[in-house]
Amino acid sequence: MSTKQRRLIVVAMSFTIMFGIVPNVGAMHIMEGYLQAKYCIVWGVLCIPFLVAGFFSIKKITFEYRRALLILAMAGAFAFVLSSLKIPSVTGSSSHPTGTGLGAILFGPSVMSIIGIIVLLFQAMLLAHGGLTTLGANTFSMAIAGPFLTYGIYKLGMKFKLPKFFTVLLASALGNLFTYCITSFQLAIAYPSEVGGVMASMGKFLTIFALTQIPLAIIEGILTALVIGILEKYAAPELSEIGYLKGGITNEN
Repeated sequence: MSTKQRRLIVVAMSFTIMFGIVPNVGAMHIMEGYLQAKYCIVWGVLCIPFLVAGFFSIKKITFEYRRALLILAMAGAFAFVLSSLKIPSVTGSSSHPTGTGLGAILFGPSVMSIIGIIVLLFQAMLLAHGGLTTLGANTFSMAIAGPFLTYGIYKLGMKFKLPKFFTVLLASALGNLFTYCITSFQLAIAYPSEVGGVMASMGKFLTIFALTQIPLAIIEGILTALVIGILEKYAAPELSEIGYLKGGITNEN
């Protein structure tokens, strides 16, 4: 193992330790049994094409870009740890980071659909965070919608030659917030308000998490930008292999 690889592992472990010791409180993922069966099925079906694309993207990385596997594993651990970090909100509910921006920026959004569903599956089974019946809905919001917006904002920022740190921060933060917008929509269509319908209900759900989620999104954006800066310094060969340092992401081209 090279010195750079050892440093990369140390960085990954440091972030895991720093964010892994947290109180066990309620989670924002839609919990088991909260959605009616028809919505569980619909959201699950909507995830299928993204998961298929993600499978082929990860397969390509596994066979063609083996030097990048360590970074791919780190992106998965990053998403697992951050999305397990649950912060109580003032409303009695809770919010948390998503951690999906890092992988979306480095490998493209399709990869995060697979990593995200694995993360959510483990959290549902081991941490009672989310649920198996609501896995499709949670996957669509956190592992598909958020990463795709993150990737789009990142590519747009780089196209207009915005500073890299700011672009990564903005993309990750907006991806985080978009995840919660989609989750609020999912809850709203399942439980529309008697007065005002779906839009009124969505407004209520968004309000519940706004006070805690906005600062969390900014913190996640800063953390993601810092991690990418460290990777660019210590894992440049691996990032070059997947095309990241050349202005493109190989497996999405």
